[in-house]
Amino acid sequence: MLGLFGSKTKALIIVDVQNDFAPGGALAVPKGDEVVPFINSVLGEYKIVVATKDWHPKNHCSFASTHPGKKVGDRVDLEDGSQLLWPDHCVQGSPGAEFVKGLDAGKIQKTFQKGIDPDIDSYSGLFDNGFKRDTGLAKYLKDNKASEVAIVGLATDYTVKFTALDCKKQGFNVTVLRKGCRALNIKPDDEEKALAEMRAAGVTVK
Repeated sequence: MLGLFGSKTKALIIVDVQNDFAPGGALAVPKGDEVVPFINSVLGEYKIVVATKDWHPKNHCSFASTHPGKKVGDRVDLEDGSQLLWPDHCVQGSPGAEFVKGLDAGKIQKTFQKGIDPDIDSYSGLFDNGFKRDTGLAKYLKDNKASEVAIVGLATDYTVKFTALDCKKQGFNVTVLRKGCRALNIKPDDEEKALAEMRAAGVTVK
């Protein structure tokens, strides 16, 4: 019922547009830097502009380097389920964790850090993967009377998808702007599967 009696305040969520996800980064999303001009072009359309950042400690459980004998792409069983292992990326305070050059970060009103607990990953910008830690993003949007959110960022098939699904569960009207997103596509059809999953949950994709 969010926004039923109030004005339809629109918010833009910029998901993980960080150096390590851009070409040349530790976990590069193909053509990930191409989202920046589009994102900059739409910033003025939204009353609320927020961003998320992966902000991992050096010993994060999602890093293959944390698990002796394991490599990137392997899976390990953790307390909260199966974990896909990634290269070390977006380490707190590192250049790789900073916003991609050219992004008009001065328009971002608040940044929410995720993945800060070494023992659990956090694909969604709202909660960790075990729903144990709330980043405060949903509360911030609701406190600022947002009823509609648009989502852009990296990567479509992981953090964008889970952020969109959690926003929908929180009662927001959600739109994913494809021009402002790029996918990892570890498997060639990962992006299309993610888009289909979002549409099935009531997320608008355009």
